[in-house]
Amino acid sequence: MRAQFVLSEIGVGLRRNLTMTFAVIVSVALSLALFGGALLMREQVSVMKDFWYDKVNVTIYLCNKNDAAAGGTCNKGAVTPQQKKEIEADLDKLDIVEKVHHESADEAYKHYKEQYGDTAIASIITPDQMQESYRVKLQDPEKYKVVATAFAGRAGVHSVQDQRDTLENLFQMMRGMNVAALCVMALMLVIALMLIVNTVRVSAFSRRRETGIMRLVGASSFYIQMPFIMEAAVAGLLGGVVACVMLLVGRYFLIDAGLNLAESMPLVNFIGWDAVVTVLPLVVVIGLLMPSLAAAIALRKYLKV
Repeated sequence: MRAQFVLSEIGVGLRRNLTMTFAVIVSVALSLALFGGALLMREQVSVMKDFWYDKVNVTIYLCNKNDAAAGGTCNKGAVTPQQKKEIEADLDKLDIVEKVHHESADEAYKHYKEQYGDTAIASIITPDQMQESYRVKLQDPEKYKVVATAFAGRAGVHSVQDQRDTLENLFQMMRGMNVAALCVMALMLVIALMLIVNTVRVSAFSRRRETGIMRLVGASSFYIQMPFIMEAAVAGLLGGVVACVMLLVGRYFLIDAGLNLAESMPLVNFIGWDAVVTVLPLVVVIGLLMPSLAAAIALRKYLKV
């Protein structure tokens, strides 16, 4: 096979169907950018979960004297010193417990005033209304239920709260955005494939005379189909490169500059450039292979050799 002939045929085909080729590049670029963005979003959720779950605590709230009216485990009033000793001893026995911090009612009141001091309700809250608590740091945050089962419902314990619940809504929203991005990506991918098929069809029709001559001189099917497949591959490769540029620019604009989320949200651990660079080869490979396979399948129908 003469490489010069194949390259010339690729150039002719791309020039003849310039507008459709441009549409293919744009569609492939958008679909692959959404695909890469979905992968990065999933990585971001994983990074945030690892970052925050390592910092959240299980909080065991103890009864105070005002909880007696509510009944339940607090029907006898505030937690007794003996009950606190038993809770502390049982926490020390648990292997999954890494650290325990006791927060008194006065400390809880101080922290509440620091966080909500400018609200109307803060002016009527008194220290005796606040609950003592044990902030329990676990070696494995996923084993929260071990602590909940051991302490929820026992005398002197008002409730057991896992701070992960507060974060789970955020993670759920991000997972929903990820699914939405994948759905849009699938739609754009279908559009790109349809454009590739139509581009190959038009290209094959416009060069039916050349392919007919090549059949008569005994050219193989692979030799005749190769320029068409390469045209689709080049368009897909360009789309993949554009998608990579969009991902790099997007990461830079959102996190490092422009919106500058890294500075405006210092408590959030964002993905680094290494995560983006890891995704780029996959985007390029898919951009190269997807149009090539679509073109090869389309040629079986529209180019009989």
